[in-house]
Amino acid sequence: MMDKKTMMEKIAREAYERGSFTGAWLYAENGEIVSKGAVGFRDLADTLPITEASIFQLASVSKQFTAAAVMLLVRDGKLGLEDEITKYFPEIPYPGVTVRHLLTHTGGVPDYFDDADWFIRIWHDEHRVPGNDEILRFLQETKAEPYGAPGEKFEYSNTGYNLLALLVERLSGIPYEEFLQKNIFEPAGMTSTRCCHIRRDGIPFDNYAQAAVIEDGKFVADTDSEEDGDVTAFDGLNGDDYVYTNIFDMLKWDRVLREGSVITLEEQQTMYTPVTLSNGETYADEDGDGYGFGWGVSRDEELGLIVSHSGGMPGVHTWFARFIDTDRVLVILCCREEEDARAHWGLFSGLRDIAKGKEPKLIETIEELAVKDPDKSKWESFCGKYEHPEDCDLIIDEVFMKDGELYANALDEDGDGMTFRLYPIGENEFGRKGGMLVLKFGDGCLMMDDITCKKLEDS
Repeated sequence: MMDKKTMMEKIAREAYERGSFTGAWLYAENGEIVSKGAVGFRDLADTLPITEASIFQLASVSKQFTAAAVMLLVRDGKLGLEDEITKYFPEIPYPGVTVRHLLTHTGGVPDYFDDADWFIRIWHDEHRVPGNDEILRFLQETKAEPYGAPGEKFEYSNTGYNLLALLVERLSGIPYEEFLQKNIFEPAGMTSTRCCHIRRDGIPFDNYAQAAVIEDGKFVADTDSEEDGDVTAFDGLNGDDYVYTNIFDMLKWDRVLREGSVITLEEQQTMYTPVTLSNGETYADEDGDGYGFGWGVSRDEELGLIVSHSGGMPGVHTWFARFIDTDRVLVILCCREEEDARAHWGLFSGLRDIAKGKEPKLIETIEELAVKDPDKSKWESFCGKYEHPEDCDLIIDEVFMKDGELYANALDEDGDGMTFRLYPIGENEFGRKGGMLVLKFGDGCLMMDDITCKKLEDS
C-alpha cells in the first residue's frame, strides 16, 4: 500500500532543497489528515520558519468563495443566475452578459490585466489604490472590445469576478469582505481566514507568509520588486483574489461543503456543472477539463468527480482540489517564486499524483536534466535573430553565445524583454529555468510547441 504521508514529505523536501517550494501542504481522506507539513521561511531574512498555521494569499482559489456568496444571494431571491448584469450596472458597455456568464468566464468581459496601466496610473498619480467599485469606471473608460459574444466561448476574466463581488456588496448592503466573514468563514469555523488588503491596509496576521519574487539573484517582497511591485495597484479589488488563509481552514471549508451546511449539496451540484456554450457544446480545455462556478471540473475514471482551482500572483502559487466521489482533499500554498520551473511543476504534479494513488515523477531541475559535456559544434549555427510569431506567449527574438553557453533574448506576452540561458536536454533541444518550454533547432529555424520560427536571413 502506498505510503502517501512519507512520499508527500519526501517530494516537498526535495522541491524545497532545489529552491522550488516554499510553503505548506495538506492532504486528507475522509476528513482525516494523511499528510501535512511546511518548509522554508515566511520572511525575507529567513529567520521565521513557515509553520502549518502560517497564512497565505489564495490568489484565484478565492473565486470559489465569490461564487459561494453569489449562490447565497440566489438562495435568498436577491439575484438570479440569468439576470443580465446591466440590470444592476447599466453604465457598463457589455449588454447580454448574465451572472451565470460571469461565474463561468463566458461573458466576454475583458480582463483588467489586459489594461493594467489604468490601475497603475491611479496608484502612481493619485497616490491611492483603486477600490473595487472603480471597476465600473475602468470598463467605461477603457471600452475594451469584448472577447466574444456572451456565451460564445470561455475566456478567463478576473473582471467578471470583480463585478460579482460588487453585486454581492450592493445587494447585501454590507461590504464584500464582511459578507464573506459573516456568511461563509464564520459559519464554516474558518477562524484564520479573511478577505483583506494587506498591501493597501497593512498585514493583519502575525504569521503571514510574505510573497516574494527573485530579483537580481535574491528574494525581495513582491511590493519591492522592480518588475512586480505594481501589484499594490490592484490590492483594492475583490472577488477574484485577496482571501488569506491556511491549510487547516481549507480543510474546514472542504468539510462544511461535504456536509452541505453553508452551501447546500444541491447548490454545489449546480456549481460543479461544466458550462455549456451557446453553440450547445460543453466547454473543455486542452486536458478535457471543464469549468463551473469558480471551480475547474474534471472526471477521473477511477476517482470520479474532482473539482479544483489554482491561484497565482507574483511569488504566490496555490492549489485546492476536492475529490467529490472519494472524499479526498489536497491543499498546496506557496509564497515564493520558484528558482526552477521544472522542479516547481514536479512538486505540484507530484503531490497531485500521490493524492490520486499514482507514483510521482522525480523532482528534477533543468540543470539536473541537462546533457553533460554536450556537443557544441552546431551551437553557433543556432545563433541569430528569429521571426516573431503572432499570438505567442513567449517570443524568442535572438539566440547568442556567451562564455561558451547558449542564451536567448525573448519577449513575454506583455512585450517585456528577458534574457535566459538555454540548457541542452536532447539532440538540438533546449530548456530554461524559468519555464517548461522546450526549444528545438532545425535547419534555419527553431520550434517551440507547435510553432516554427524561421531564422532571419540577415542574422
